[in-house]
Amino acid sequence: MTTVLLADDQALVRGGFRLILDAQDDIDVVGEADDGQAAVERARELRPDVVLMDVRMPVLDGIAATRTVMRERLARNVLVLTTFDEDRVVYDALKAGASGFLLKTAPPAQLVDAVRTVAAGEALLAPTITRRLVEDFVRRPPPGEVAPERLHALTEREREVLALIAAGRSNPEIAAELFLSGATVKTHVNRILSKLDLRDRVQAVVLAYECGLVRPGSK
Repeated sequence: MTTVLLADDQALVRGGFRLILDAQDDIDVVGEADDGQAAVERARELRPDVVLMDVRMPVLDGIAATRTVMRERLARNVLVLTTFDEDRVVYDALKAGASGFLLKTAPPAQLVDAVRTVAAGEALLAPTITRRLVEDFVRRPPPGEVAPERLHALTEREREVLALIAAGRSNPEIAAELFLSGATVKTHVNRILSKLDLRDRVQAVVLAYECGLVRPGSK
């Protein structure tokens, strides 16, 4: 059972989300919060699997609340919800530790799928959006022959896999491109995340751009 905390300053929105999610056999809404600070306090109390976090809330905004929740490990994952389709909002949410980003205008089925996706430990962000936001907002050092120091822990193959993750490739696509088995690719991905102390693929994408491993416009 996936436990969910709803954080939104509009009671009607929270009520709508609760109706949608509580109708699922595998999802249980365990609490609600009407501002960012309350979201942090409720997460500390309930330790949910997923926090549905609105961006614009009083007292403490959703980005700051997400940062605290993830830093203190008060929830396994945060799914950021907003009415604003802005790259800066997406980027700030990911930097704060969110595992996914979804517009409030998304249909109910997409909301349910989003919760299940991030609860399973997967990132919820289309590769094209990932590339666009990091290319626009991440300041990268000039690409060079030598990888930044943080990447020195990776093998040459692991750097190849990281570059393909940043380019938006799925595990099966990486396996096909590098002539590896799916299990081998999964092992490489897990080792990359462990060695670089990253939580998920979204953080790996951002780091790859920050380190200059991938150039803007890479395919």
